[in-house]
Amino acid sequence: MRAASFAVALLLAAGTGAFAATPAPKPTQPPRIDILKAQPKSLAPKKALHVEYTVEVNKLGQVARVRTIKPSHDASFDAKTYGNALQAFIRTPDGQVVLGTYRLIYDYDPKSLRVRRDVVLVKAGGVDPEAKGAATEMMEIARRNHDRTPPPVSGVTPGPAPSVNIKRMPDLQQVMHPSPSPSPRS
Repeated sequence: MRAASFAVALLLAAGTGAFAATPAPKPTQPPRIDILKAQPKSLAPKKALHVEYTVEVNKLGQVARVRTIKPSHDASFDAKTYGNALQAFIRTPDGQVVLGTYRLIYDYDPKSLRVRRDVVLVKAGGVDPEAKGAATEMMEIARRNHDRTPPPVSGVTPGPAPSVNIKRMPDLQQVMHPSPSPSPRS
């Protein structure tokens, strides 16, 4: 018994020496990815886009609701900017909230492939300071309806329905080596 414990102690002592001789790894920065170079430019819109949302802000600076939309007539761009507008927090540079109605303006430049967002105060006051943020309210609805949505079907991919009855299809051997066609009866 004493020999076994001595052997274990010897192994542990040998292992700690190996760890002490190993240098610590140097921290390295992950490589930066330029998203503009990685993104295919053929997918980006070719013309300048402009969309405006008039929104109400609650006491936390969250967008509580969207009042009006002036669309850009590009459904994809409008959907992305609408989602961004619903999640926006609007505050002053020092972190204060000015309750009121704001205009969120999104401009897309096809030359630089960038979107610029501007915020303009339309009217101070006149909104419900206790209103829930739009994004918060949507998350609560999603949590409540979680049990109502059917689970995703795995392993089934949608596709066209077969145009022929698969059970009545000929055998592969018949297709590869067709039997001679019957001669017409006289």
